[in-house]
Amino acid sequence: MAALLSMALVPTLLLAACSSGTPEAATSPSPAAGTKSSFAGKKITVFAVNHPWTDAVKAQLPEFEKSTGMKVDLQIFAEEQLQQKLAVQLTTEAETPDAFAYRPYMDKILYEKNGWTNPLDTYVTKNESYDFKDFSKATIEASTINGKLMSIPLWTDQFVMYYRKDLLEKNQIAVPKTMAELEEAMKKLHNPSADFYGFVARGQRNALVTAVSSFMFSEGGDFMKGNKATVNTPEAIRGFQRYADFVKKYGPQGVLNMNWPQAIGLFAQGKAAFYMESAALYKNATDPSKSLVADNVGFATLPAGSAGAKPYSTASWSLAMNSKSKNKDAAWAFMEWTTNKANALLIQQSGVPGARDSVWASQEGTEKFPKDLAAAIKETMKIGVDHFVPQVMSVSESRDAVGAIVVKAMLGEDIQAAADLANKELQAIIDKDNIK
Repeated sequence: MAALLSMALVPTLLLAACSSGTPEAATSPSPAAGTKSSFAGKKITVFAVNHPWTDAVKAQLPEFEKSTGMKVDLQIFAEEQLQQKLAVQLTTEAETPDAFAYRPYMDKILYEKNGWTNPLDTYVTKNESYDFKDFSKATIEASTINGKLMSIPLWTDQFVMYYRKDLLEKNQIAVPKTMAELEEAMKKLHNPSADFYGFVARGQRNALVTAVSSFMFSEGGDFMKGNKATVNTPEAIRGFQRYADFVKKYGPQGVLNMNWPQAIGLFAQGKAAFYMESAALYKNATDPSKSLVADNVGFATLPAGSAGAKPYSTASWSLAMNSKSKNKDAAWAFMEWTTNKANALLIQQSGVPGARDSVWASQEGTEKFPKDLAAAIKETMKIGVDHFVPQVMSVSESRDAVGAIVVKAMLGEDIQAAADLANKELQAIIDKDNIK
């Protein structure tokens, strides 16, 4: 990545790197658009990130090329290399790549403002069998800006609750449905003298923002309303305070230095009762080679706050079209094929959550996931919020500002003062981005 790497995405990529290749159970995707004569002699270039999705597409490319008559130059890069390559190509208004993978939550505002991505609204309705309405609402919202669809979701990210099934059963504790019930359960199980904690989660300033977002949403708050920062509203502060209290009262020492690897590592060692995190990380808790509690991990939807349960559910990576491409129809034929239902099933069977509702509704689409996790993901996709960071171009800078609120609260400082300061900093970022 050219700038700072969003830690929310790292778990998805690291998990994916450990996954197997193309699943045998999936059917071979057929080309979705065009005939051999319509694209004969055409060549498109696609930039993709190293990921099981890319592996599946690469394995099926010969069939696609034979059916359409086009040649696809699929160039695969590590994440940081991909961002660097895209920066060079797009800033120089190059005609290639014709299509590329990118992170909408980090890049869509900048790319749309610079005119680097081509709107896809007219493309997605051309072929009825593509069934664009099958994509989950939150992932499409995450791929849209200013009312224009700028990319097609590839894989997704949901915020869910991990918990110790055995401990809840032993202590006759029902799976918490509300934040109040969750705190009661944590309080009952918290035993720091035995090196066991009621709760563990991210504590690092920048990294914790994705996690605390769902707590804030569930209290009725958000980072912004239009172009106005709103992280100092009573609703937002309630969410920040709740997260800070949970981590401070029921978490381990040293939590301020914890990102997701340290937090899930402690949970996997059997030292915490509850853990809140991206669903994409689940194998780190359920794989016996990584977890001492693999057989005792349960999953559930985020407990409800005063505004209900509002966990994030967003698109991690999407496929976009270069606005300067001279082969837009051919590029779309490729994009449509790679994101059709059969290919969506391919990626989901590799253990990475996809974006199509019909795949989640099928046995084939959920059989590789724990049943309760699949249920939690499906529910989160229905109720989820489409973002987990401020909707600005300077995402990493904004995360530092917001994360400081929670860190200061954990240190016992005045949270209202911290939120007022962060709100001013976030507003300055918004204003600066708007004049770029």
